Amino acid sequence: MNEFSILCRVLGSLFYRQPQDPLLVPLYTMIREGKLAESWPLEQDELLERLQKNCDVQALATDYNALFVGEECRVSPFRSTWVDGATEADVRSFLSSRGMPLTDAPADHIGTLLLAASWLEDQSAEDESEALETLFAEYLLPWCGTFLGKVEAHATTPFWRTMAPLTRDAISSMWDDLQESAEE
Repeated sequence: MNEFSILCRVLGSLFYRQPQDPLLVPLYTMIREGKLAESWPLEQDELLERLQKNCDVQALATDYNALFVGEECRVSPFRSTWVDGATEADVRSFLSSRGMPLTDAPADHIGTLLLAASWLEDQSAEDESEALETLFAEYLLPWCGTFLGKVEAHATTPFWRTMAPLTRDAISSMWDDLQESAEE
């Protein structure tokens, strides 16, 4: 698994799964102990340190639920909410055509899209980045900036307010890498 895949998997998991999910215990432990920073491929030490200092899972779970869960959530995590004319079916069709296994959960969730980027990166041939470029250009970039701005504005915990710029910078860095690869 390369750095691109790791970034997408970590960020996707944090957005996709509720903080109290048992599968995230090792990840939150790494964050709390400052060990995520040791293997984080981007220069985001200040943001990672902020996450580390503000990693109370109960507070994160309360904020996560208010931000992302239910009809009355503060910030919808679904692309179809942010992009006019976009449907969940568009994303599902795109990911299915690339062979990605999907559940019945909505495929246009920010966490799903980031996890899909990790999956596509792990499945792609060495010089094949077309699927990733399409995922970013059509299904992630048109709305993630607005979404992350709303997360930053509406989060009540420093952790989720920090996740917004951390994710924004990571997505920007990955997009730059994809563009550089495409030019080569």
